[in-house]
Amino acid sequence: MVDCVICRRGSRQPGKVTHTIQRGHTIVVVRDVPADVCDVCGEAYFSSEVIGVIERLVEDAVRKGAEVEILRYAA
Repeated sequence: MVDCVICRRGSRQPGKVTHTIQRGHTIVVVRDVPADVCDVCGEAYFSSEVIGVIERLVEDAVRKGAEVEILRYAA
């Protein structure tokens, strides 16, 4: 089953990725993020629950005034 919207060749498999977000002058790197990952191109797809956790982590880093924050995902 082909379900990657980026490469249109791969299928999504459960895995973990490192996700980097920049908001303003803050860069947040979140490691071990659960995602469905394309087995061809590596594109990551996140559930709405995971996106909510990432958004909270980013907001906390911005609020602290961090320039670079490296975190491990924890739901």
